[in-house]
Formats: sequence, structure tokens, C-alpha cells
Amino acid sequence: MALTDTYDTDVIVVGSGPAGGSAALLLATYGIRTLLVTKYGWLANTPRAHITNQRTMEVLRDIGVESEALAAGTPSELMGDTVLCTALAGQEIGRIRSWGTGPGSATEYGAASPCTMIDLPQTFLEPILVNNAAARGAKIRFDTEFLSLTQDERGVTAVLRDRVRGDEFTVRARYLIGADGSRSSVAEQIGLPIDGQMGKAGSMNIVFKADLSRFVAHRPSVLYWVMQPGAETGGIGMGLVRMVRPWNEWLLVWGYDIEQAPPQVDEAAARKIVRDLVGDEDIDVEIVSTSLWTVNHSHATTYSSGRVFCAGDAVHRHPPSNGLGSNTSIQDSYNLAWKLAMVIRGEAGPGLLDSYGAERVPVGRQIVERANLSRDQFAPIFEALGVDAGTDEAGILAGLAGVRARTADGAKRRNALEQAVRLKNYEFNAHGVETNQRYASGAVLDDGAPAEEWRQDPELFHQPTTRPGAKLPHAWLVDDRGQRMSTLDVVGKGAFTVVTGLSGGSWEEAAAACRDELGVPLNIVCIGAPDSRDAYGDWSRISEIADDGALLVRPDGYVAWRRTNAPEGRESARGELLGALRRVLQR
Repeated sequence: MALTDTYDTDVIVVGSGPAGGSAALLLATYGIRTLLVTKYGWLANTPRAHITNQRTMEVLRDIGVESEALAAGTPSELMGDTVLCTALAGQEIGRIRSWGTGPGSATEYGAASPCTMIDLPQTFLEPILVNNAAARGAKIRFDTEFLSLTQDERGVTAVLRDRVRGDEFTVRARYLIGADGSRSSVAEQIGLPIDGQMGKAGSMNIVFKADLSRFVAHRPSVLYWVMQPGAETGGIGMGLVRMVRPWNEWLLVWGYDIEQAPPQVDEAAARKIVRDLVGDEDIDVEIVSTSLWTVNHSHATTYSSGRVFCAGDAVHRHPPSNGLGSNTSIQDSYNLAWKLAMVIRGEAGPGLLDSYGAERVPVGRQIVERANLSRDQFAPIFEALGVDAGTDEAGILAGLAGVRARTADGAKRRNALEQAVRLKNYEFNAHGVETNQRYASGAVLDDGAPAEEWRQDPELFHQPTTRPGAKLPHAWLVDDRGQRMSTLDVVGKGAFTVVTGLSGGSWEEAAAACRDELGVPLNIVCIGAPDSRDAYGDWSRISEIADDGALLVRPDGYVAWRRTNAPEGRESARGELLGALRRVLQR
């Protein structure tokens, strides 16, 4: 019997959230037999995650579902006027141009990517991922609970329970991905070490429907932050009224003291909280659901054990500040899926899989620290207004009046408030956090260039580069029909790509020879050729290589290897490229 016949599937994915759904979709797209299991009867029933940043949109673009996401999401122009106020019907404290929608940042965001940010609630995102995964061949099992696993040098055996029938059964696979959330059974069973604190603060979500257009349509945003008595307790920094669908579906977040018994939030209590934060006691409100959750500050220090890998909230647990959760989860899967696919197909050695943790653990650590710091950075706003835990509504209004006073003290407080609000750019315009992720692993070959120097704040501003370990920069090209396409559109799709210029003929020959010798998917792109003209000159300005240089770009769009110019002789080019591929693929 063939070895492949001893497995029921190649990969078991546990969990159907952003990490699990995208893992199943990516693996199915790459032709890998995949079984996704979830203990739930359907997908997300609350719109938890929502901010979908440019890098995630690039991932969705690469796997052919960007158009579905754009159709289902709220566009960036309705996302960005973040408001700080005493209530939606109350006084404004300030506004923050967010998510790259301000006149200064719009150009920088636009130059960084062919994609725009959107607001895509998890209730819309998950069906896009899972439906397409199923359409491409992944097997999806709802009402199927993961119980336990055992693994050996050849595979993983998972014990599952059918929650409809009640029986237990086993499934044998080559690998297993635990994408089962912040209370991950998979991460616990394989003993992943978790650093940090769980249960740092308490929060409640109230999903409701109400027509709030008269309060918000003139200042369109996804986030309306509300300062009211108790806003500093627990929660995520302040009270929040979050747009789910403009302008009649909402999610409210309010904190509670985690040291006390969890509050009982019945429909009457939920309706009162909504009306308090809106500032209208008579508004018609339909409560859809309520739930309690805790703010976490923890991350795994390794993402795998043997043939089992974890992704998403299973390995990075943090508040929703900065909108990093689902984005990082999808990008975890994007990093892992192509590696699993190539190892399973025999195109790469199993050592390639070690690069997953090496590359993604630092990212997980960074976003956990950033999200928690953003939560804490509401404190200077409270301080500027003279508001503390004991301040009542009158005190908040008095603090706001003090800021507006035409006195020297008023001017001082206005300056403090301005600085405090500006600090929130690290939450609402952290473009560098979203796009400047750099990888260091065995799947990235250092080219000996000097250490990268950051020209601007690396958390706030994107810095394009072709240095190994960075994502291939976006530049607009023009194809032979005169249509624009991004440099990101000519790479990816589950394959390696050699990118060179019109003078790089030796690399084209080398790539063809390496593809034949190694039997790996390897495409060749010659920028400057009729089907990929550098019509605007953007690529020549940012490529950091000569016209006869070459980049080896991985299936996830990251630069694995760089040669700034061609070596002497075509055989040398072939040898260098072949050596680079062998090292990256661990062959």
C-alpha cells in the first residue's frame, strides 16, 4: 500500500475562525487534502474581529477572494473619522483621522499596497474563507469536537467527537493545525509555553441594532469612543460604540471590574448601557446578543511541537486594539500553508517547517505588546481632562470645560489633550506595525547588506525594501493590454518567483533550469518586458537591485534571496540560484 493511502487526510485544521478558515482555504488552493473541524454548528455568530488591513487584503487578493471581501466590507472612506466624545449625542473631545484616511497618510498608505483597508466583520469574513475552502476541495465538518491527539514520526492521529451523533472517531493525518482560539485545547495538549497574563481586565460586548445615522453619518467611522463614569474600569481603555454595518448595526464594548463577580447583563441592563453611551434615552434599540470576555496579554514562545502547529489566537492573545487579531491570524496561516504544501508534496525538506515559528513568534509577541500598550495609552486623555476613577459625569464635563477655557491653564490642558490624542496614532495609524514585519529564519538568506536603517518611525510608517526577509514592495506595472497590475500580482499563487529585469537573461535561464532540476513551482518575471512594463518607473526607484539583478520571492510574497546584479557567466547564475533554492527548501 502506498504511504499516502495510510492517511485519511493530509492536514487536519481544528477551528474555523480567521486562522483556521484561511489555513483550510490556502491548503485546498495548493491542492492539499484538508479536513477542517469545528465543534460549532456554524461560523461566527458575533462580529468580533473586523478591521482588515492592507496586508491581509493582499493575502485575500493572492488567493482570489479579494473581490468577495470588498463586496461584503465597509470601505475605508466610511471608517476613518474616529471620534472621542462624552456620548454620541454629547460633546466631542476630539477626532483622529484613522486607518490612513487622513490627507497626510492617504498617500503613504496608497503607495504601500494595491489594496485598501476595509471593515469586514467576522460574521462576513468566515463564510468567505470556509465557503471557498469547501469549493476548492477542503472537507468541512461542523459539530465535530477535537478531543485529543497523539503523534509519531510519520503523522498525527486526532480523536474527534460527532456532537450530533455523540460518537467518537479517529482521523489520521500527516500534520495538524490548532487554530482553536485563545482557549486552545491543541496548544494545551502539545504543551506550548505561553508567556504573559490571561484575564487582565473584564469586558462585555453588546450587539444591537439602532438607527444612529443622525449622530454619526456626518463623521463616518468604525469606532466611537465614549468617556463616561466607569469608562476607565476594565475594558479596552474607554467605552466603545463600534459600527458593524453603517449606520444601524453596532457592537458596544464596556468594561467591568474583573476582581468582582461577573455582571449579569440582561436585556434591560444592556439597553440602558446602549442608551447611556449614545446619549439618547428614547432611542429605539434592539438587543441582539450580550457576552463577557477578558482582556489578555500573552503569547506563545514557540508555535509547534513535532507535526502539530498552532496559529491565530491560540498563540497570541490580546485586546482588539489596533485591529491586529484576525489580520495576524490569517497571516500566520499564509506563512505556514505553503511550507506544509511543499513538504507534503516532497518539494521541500521538513526542516522548512522550522521557519514558521522562527518567523511568526516575533510577530505575535510584537502585536500582543502593541495592542496592550494601545489600550493603556488612553490614560493620558483622562489625565489631560483631570478625570480619574472617581469622577462623575459632572466632573467629566467640568474637565472638558477646563480644556476649553480661555486661560493659560486652559491652553496648557489643550496642549496636553492634543498630545494625548496624537499618541493614539499608534493604535489607529500604526501602518508600520501592519506592514513592516521582517523575517529571519532558515527560509531567508541574508545577503550581507548593512542592517536596515529606519527613515521614519517603524511603527507608524511603512518602509518598502527588497532586502531578504521583507515583503516584496508594491509597485504598479502595466501589462501587454495596458492594464495596471501590482508587483504583488506577479508573485505568489503557491509558487516561488524569480524577479529580474530586461538585462537579467541569465536569471531567466537559471530559473528554468532550477525548476526542471528541483521540480518545484518556480515562475519567472522579467520587469520591463511587454507583459510587465515598469511604466511609471516605480519599480526602478524601490527595487534596490540593478536591471540584471534578481530576487527570489517566496509563495507568501517575501523575499528569500537577493542578488543585486548578475554574476559573471550564465553557469554562475544557475549555481547561485540553485544553491539558494536548496538552502531555502532545506534540500
